[in-house]
Amino acid sequence: MRSPLTTLPKAELHIHIEGSLEPEMMVALAQRNGITLPYASVEEVRAAYQFENLQSFLDLYYAGAQVLQTEQDFYDLTWAYLQKCAAQHVRHTEIFFDPQTHSDRGIPFEVFHSGITQALKDAKTELGVSSALILCFLRHLSAEAAMATLEQALPYRDSIIAVGLDSSELGHPPSKFQAVFDRARAEGFLTVAHAGEEGPPEYVWEAIRLLKVSRIDHGVRCVEDPALVDYLVEHQIPLTVCPLSNIKLCVFDEMAQHNLKQLMELGLCVTVNSDDPAYFGGYMAENFQAVESALGLTPEQLVQLAKNSFKASFLSPAEQQPYLQELSTYI
Repeated sequence: MRSPLTTLPKAELHIHIEGSLEPEMMVALAQRNGITLPYASVEEVRAAYQFENLQSFLDLYYAGAQVLQTEQDFYDLTWAYLQKCAAQHVRHTEIFFDPQTHSDRGIPFEVFHSGITQALKDAKTELGVSSALILCFLRHLSAEAAMATLEQALPYRDSIIAVGLDSSELGHPPSKFQAVFDRARAEGFLTVAHAGEEGPPEYVWEAIRLLKVSRIDHGVRCVEDPALVDYLVEHQIPLTVCPLSNIKLCVFDEMAQHNLKQLMELGLCVTVNSDDPAYFGGYMAENFQAVESALGLTPEQLVQLAKNSFKASFLSPAEQQPYLQELSTYI
């Protein structure tokens, strides 16, 4: 019998599609595309998934993305993730993709965009999983490079709901990208941003005040600033928290130390997400299981996390309602 946490209806709001590249697929795509990896086997790839911090993960993450070359590669990557969603009752997912990771390798925007979006369309009809697409700028690159990426994306704006900000947080505050986000909002995009994972609470304030985000991705360091916590509670700005990621990247030493339950008890709109599931040891069900067992979450709290995931999504209130109704009778 499947775990109730697997069958719990939920939405995922913080998933990097490139971070769902499982070692088996990495090796298979390398062979398909004639790329030599610095690993002799799937086991060696998996053994490399030990990280000291965000940067040590990103180094491997960008190396792994090299195997993604063709439209079919991006389709296969996205389809594999969406099948996992269907198996774990993720009814809706809002997927990050990193154009610069691919365009800087000479892969045309149309190639990766078409592969990803075709898989999303097929998942809607074949798996019953709805989705939205969020373009992320790499914050370790220049604001000028981000603006150029935004320009490239404009012909595809109908299929991209929002822009976000990811990659190395420290030393790259949200303020660096204010002009890009101003332009994105003027073009009709919603905005989100990674902040308060390794970076300080001030980065969360900047994301709110300067980038005018709808959600904060991560945000766990907000507790260091009581005024920020009060603001997040008052305005119910969601946090897309990624528990297994936070442990793998040493934001917390162990799950029992994670502040997710504290954030919930403070009244924040917290959601659970997988971030880069292939690298961090689990998809949505595994993240829910980890916080339930380590933090002693009640069934009511787990259902509240699932409700939050739909309320914090970019689905319209009418689209959210059936899921919330289903969850209201779940316990």
